[in-house]
Amino acid sequence: MKFAKTYERKDAIMAYYAPIALMLLLPTWYILIAIGYSFMYWGLGAGDFLFDHRLSGSSLFTLGFSSVEGPLMTTLVFSEAMLGLILVALLIAYLPTMYSAFSRREQAVNMLEVRAGSPPNPYDMLTRYHRIHGLDKLAELWKTWELWFADVEESHTTLPAIVFFRSPRAVNSWVTSAGAVLDSAAIALSALDIPYEMSAALCIRAGFLCMHRVTDYFDIPHAHHPTYPETPISVSREEFDELIKKLEEAGLPLKPDRDQAWKDFAGWRVNYDSTLLILCSLVMAPKTPWSSDRVPKVKVPPLLVLKKKHMD
Repeated sequence: MKFAKTYERKDAIMAYYAPIALMLLLPTWYILIAIGYSFMYWGLGAGDFLFDHRLSGSSLFTLGFSSVEGPLMTTLVFSEAMLGLILVALLIAYLPTMYSAFSRREQAVNMLEVRAGSPPNPYDMLTRYHRIHGLDKLAELWKTWELWFADVEESHTTLPAIVFFRSPRAVNSWVTSAGAVLDSAAIALSALDIPYEMSAALCIRAGFLCMHRVTDYFDIPHAHHPTYPETPISVSREEFDELIKKLEEAGLPLKPDRDQAWKDFAGWRVNYDSTLLILCSLVMAPKTPWSSDRVPKVKVPPLLVLKKKHMD
């Protein structure tokens, strides 16, 4: 990606990565199956390797122009043909499932742009709710995104290719949108002088569990049970104070004890801080305040390694 000078160019290139990788799965599976069965036919003495390879291709694609005799060889031919048909059927079911999960994810991301701006950020979200809906309506947003996090956790660990499917617009990303929602919930709980909303706390918990488990799938190391101040966060006290000052100028009700508000915010943020930055780096998310504007360099472990089992 060094030859791409702008983020828009990098995003345009990366937009092809996930669909091309997905479409290469089927031919890759077919090639591996054909080679594997060729060696089995060769081991059973069906003929020379060229004949075995032709027999494997004929069986896999159910063409039937090569044949053999003997019960064991015939069983292998039928099993290869059946395996080829099963792969096609699985792919036919696999693609709509992936698109459905991607569509659900992006619908929420696009709707968030209306409420939280582009790129999404806590200031726009909270001030817009204060002006238009009223801060008491935030509970509905937290419940919606709690469900969204649960859906993303399930779909992005069972269908991990969706992690790399990019939003249609270069300025949007599912990772930075999730970060904006979590930061908004953390600020609402720690700094806004409004009744305590349990749904905001549950939204944050659903969010950091989602991010932890998606990160765990790729076997990227991170802190599993971080606490503040033992584990620092990437947002500084100065950045927090600057945002609080802007919220105060916008007329939002704020708690008087700013030191305690900062400690409470950091206590919430530490739960998802490292995994948020890791995922931003992994998917090359667009620059967004408090998330992808401070991402670390993340080295993804090799693919052909035994995955470690992470337990919460």
